Amino acid sequence: MASQSTPPPFQTALLAGALAGTTVDLSLFPLDTLKTRLQSAQGFFASGGFRGIYRGVGSCVIGSAPGAAFFFVTYETTKSFLAPPNLVVSTTTTTSDKEKANLKGGKGIGGGGLSPGVTHGVAASLGEIAACAIRVPTEVIKQRAQAGQHGGSSLSSLQHILNQRGAIGLTGVWRELYRGWGITVMREVPFTVFQFPLWESLKKWGRERRQRTGRGLFGDSATGKDDKDVSAPESALYGSLAGGFAAALTTPLDVLKTRIMLSERREGIANVVKGIWKDGQAKTGSGLRPFFSGIGPRVMWISIGGAIFLGSYQSVVNAFEGTKKKTSGEVAL
Repeated sequence: MASQSTPPPFQTALLAGALAGTTVDLSLFPLDTLKTRLQSAQGFFASGGFRGIYRGVGSCVIGSAPGAAFFFVTYETTKSFLAPPNLVVSTTTTTSDKEKANLKGGKGIGGGGLSPGVTHGVAASLGEIAACAIRVPTEVIKQRAQAGQHGGSSLSSLQHILNQRGAIGLTGVWRELYRGWGITVMREVPFTVFQFPLWESLKKWGRERRQRTGRGLFGDSATGKDDKDVSAPESALYGSLAGGFAAALTTPLDVLKTRIMLSERREGIANVVKGIWKDGQAKTGSGLRPFFSGIGPRVMWISIGGAIFLGSYQSVVNAFEGTKKKTSGEVAL
């Protein structure tokens, strides 16, 4: 009989998240640069056009791994807390395990049994808030370099902020590094509320299909049907669909975040919204159109990124789980 599935251990979630985050950010960095320049108030070509599409990559390298690791550790831990005590709904939980738990009448710790959609949405939201502690400063520096500010250098962008200490003090420097924190959280939380429950639902459908047919979506055999999670390519496909859908819906929030981070002085969200609307009316006759600037590269980038990110994560988790089960079997023998 298959053993009941458990969430990835802390070290597995940490390593899988770090590798997934670094892989996707570096491989799709040029698309991110083009998207940033399309959303810049200076305009696409004034911000660099197609030149120097790897400007700011240094900041990306430093922030990707810890940011993604923070996300997945928080995500899996929160799911462990909110799930029924006799079953933790994780990225490796199977349908048969869930049915067993339901027969036992398990209730969620967080108030009488939360639905999977609510559990995944809350876990993903808290994961994004935790990741923003690292992501926002590196994003500020990266986007300024991408837009050609301070010579297009991550180091120069950071030094420019740090050199303002004499004028604005240490607190002011801290606020500059975390400029756009509020709008970033406002963008990431709705994004993950759309993306992760949809990804988890598609994976659930994939597991149920595997149990019915004995094979995965891409033809991989379901050996040990009741304890085998979806494959990495299948998870990648579901991640791409979920990511593209969420990216399209949250593009206006992404435009706001970019404008706030690139502005020369601190501005309130309301003033930025008014400025974008007026700018759109003056240039295109539509105040709404600029809020969807860069939607093409953003959807493409995040669709591909969702496949790489969640496919890589699933691959590492499956590899660790397979190794653990193999080792446990050898010990039992």
